[in-house]
Amino acid sequence: MPEPSTSGVQKLVDHLFRHESGKMVAVLTRWFGIHRLGLAEDIVQDTLHQALIDWSLGNIPENPSGWLMVVAKRKAINRVRREKWMQDFDGTGGALWRWNKSSAYQMEEVYLEDEIKDSQLRMIFTCCHPLLSTESQIALTLKTLCGFSIKEIAHTLLTTESNINKRLFRAKEKIRSQDIHFEVPAGKELACRMDSALLAIYLLFNEGYYSSASDLVIRRDLCLEAMRLAMLLTENSLGNYPEVFALLALMCFHAARFDARIDSKGCLVILEDQDRAQWDKGLISTGLGFLKKSMLGSKLSEYHLEAAIAGEHCITRSFEETDWAKIYGYYCSLEKIKPSPVIRLNKAVIIGKIKGPLTAIQQLHELEADKSLSSYFHLPASLGEFYLALKRKEQAAKYFKAAKVLIWTKAENELLDRKIGLCM
Repeated sequence: MPEPSTSGVQKLVDHLFRHESGKMVAVLTRWFGIHRLGLAEDIVQDTLHQALIDWSLGNIPENPSGWLMVVAKRKAINRVRREKWMQDFDGTGGALWRWNKSSAYQMEEVYLEDEIKDSQLRMIFTCCHPLLSTESQIALTLKTLCGFSIKEIAHTLLTTESNINKRLFRAKEKIRSQDIHFEVPAGKELACRMDSALLAIYLLFNEGYYSSASDLVIRRDLCLEAMRLAMLLTENSLGNYPEVFALLALMCFHAARFDARIDSKGCLVILEDQDRAQWDKGLISTGLGFLKKSMLGSKLSEYHLEAAIAGEHCITRSFEETDWAKIYGYYCSLEKIKPSPVIRLNKAVIIGKIKGPLTAIQQLHELEADKSLSSYFHLPASLGEFYLALKRKEQAAKYFKAAKVLIWTKAENELLDRKIGLCM
């Protein structure tokens, strides 16, 4: 049997980092205490580094995820012995010690799904503790639970890596100094944390769906992890919040279009050109079910409206039959809940579908004065689309080229190159 290539092992470890690091940190934090979050992260990093070394020698285990948890637990026990603070452990730490004394390291004994789910649920709400600023809550969740790098968090939150490092340091210091507990809250305290938890999951999904990676159109692993975390909330009675089901509906509708969003050459396919026969009807049906569940509450959230917009696209047989007036109404309601220049841009695009390109162009040019959209490539790209619709190809090419300057992903570059080609 040939030895695995170094690049192949690196890809496997990178994949497992995305899928398993949050689980491992959550379980280790449950044993060590949230005030030793940094220690849990160090052990996880050390474990992944050991995997990279061992597996490069051809020793890839049959159950890589289970192997990681076994090794992480062993490293945790060794750290406890070395630093001699076993007496500081709570009841769960005692369970770790008993596991070490009696277990034969059977995989089913050390990789228990219930244990992981409970630990991750606690981690979600601990990261979203109200004593932390909202910015710190989101950064901490993306880092510890979702495996985001500092660079990825900075890109997602539209800030600098230095700012993210500062937020994470302050968050961990506050957890330590304020003796924040690793627990699932109840009542009003739960409700105030749910918004941040859902926002972090939403951002995780968006990073996967609108990948900032230069060579990827969709990072499905991130999208599926976001959906898994949202489902984790619903498996506990505390997650019976309409907003959770609305977010799940939104993610199902987007995920249903994965295959149609990329062509056979790996290029990005816009909604108008997608083959709707490739859309996953099962996921659309599941999304509609979640959307129906989300309507049981009295609160209308941004997730409800975004899910309604995505759902409207999914149930329409063709792009030409889209009910743009209904979608425009959803955007108007969304703007009242979450006013932003991006929503105004989307409204302008929808108006163009209803009243024609000239109306859209007028509104889009008005938005050019908003500095917050100066680096948002969708603004010049949308202007390019509407000028092209009017057969004003020179102006269309100008805006498509302006949009190209603002993007760095290969798929979007190729898409804009095709658009520019239509202007020649």
